Amino acid sequence: MVLLKIKFPFQKRVRLAQGLWLLSWVAMFSGAITFAMGVFLKTELHRRSEVMHSMDIHIVPNLLMAVGLASVGINICAGKVCQDSLDPSRFPRWKTFLPPFFCFSVFLTSLLLVAMILSFALQPSLEESLKIGLKNGIRFYKDTDTPGRCFQKETIDRLQIEFQCCGNTNYRDWFEVQWISNRYLDFTSKEVKDRVKSNVDGRYLLDGVPFSCCNPASPRPCIQYSLLDNSAHYNYEYQTEELNLYNRGCRQALVKYYMGLMNTIGPCVLFDFLLQMTILVSLRYLQTAMEGVIGQENVEIETEGYILEKGVKETLLETKEKMKKLLQFAQVGDASATTPETQPEAEKPATA
Repeated sequence: MVLLKIKFPFQKRVRLAQGLWLLSWVAMFSGAITFAMGVFLKTELHRRSEVMHSMDIHIVPNLLMAVGLASVGINICAGKVCQDSLDPSRFPRWKTFLPPFFCFSVFLTSLLLVAMILSFALQPSLEESLKIGLKNGIRFYKDTDTPGRCFQKETIDRLQIEFQCCGNTNYRDWFEVQWISNRYLDFTSKEVKDRVKSNVDGRYLLDGVPFSCCNPASPRPCIQYSLLDNSAHYNYEYQTEELNLYNRGCRQALVKYYMGLMNTIGPCVLFDFLLQMTILVSLRYLQTAMEGVIGQENVEIETEGYILEKGVKETLLETKEKMKKLLQFAQVGDASATTPETQPEAEKPATA
């Protein structure tokens, strides 16, 4: 049973080819935009790679770039097919090329949908990656003399200023690590000695944060040390005051930023997916309608176009059988290649 059969008079075939040619150019630019969005997202993720523990989320921009480029190529081919369909003498050369082209195109186009789904499904993975990455970034903040960590301080400071955040979860994360290098501590000072001795691990901990946590919008000059000591500052209560620091953690800020990007990219990718599928379905109708013209003297006859020559179930079964035959043929070919072809030489007759 033919699936979704439509009759195509000559004028309807011409209009379909012309309209599809224009649509393929629109889809080509849409594919280029998808590629550009993938590059942009990849760049933004790479910029923060120092505060990310894993790179799983990079599969989304990688898919967008690959499918965007493939979409450009697919639509260039589709446009060429539409041009040649206006000339029945040139269309037959596409007959053997189009079936594998459709399979390949549908597979690549479906990856757009996969990329959009993954962009939302990988949010927990992104959050966990940032949680561990930011924790390590804060821990290595002081290691400005250690190879491989020299720019960690600059990265964290720029991150906190740009995203108006402080710490991993909040500003208290800085209380749990020694973020001032020993190089800048006076160990002859009694205060420094007492702080180091009071900690089991011998770290210099204090209730303070780096300057990059200070909120310039606060009317009060920034308080970044002795944050939990009400008596250290005039007219100050840390439990009720905003501490003139950024309130949100950098993990929350970055997750919100990246998910905002993906929420913007998602509808664009969905539009590109629907546009591409529309072109492939229309191109399939054009192909099957033009196949009815091949070999006919009158090229203006009415023909029929369809999606599948048989039903979905029959087509799947037929494809399955073809795949089995191909696999069996490949196995037989491998077996014959490994079978030794040399035969033992016949014994020579004895000579007197």
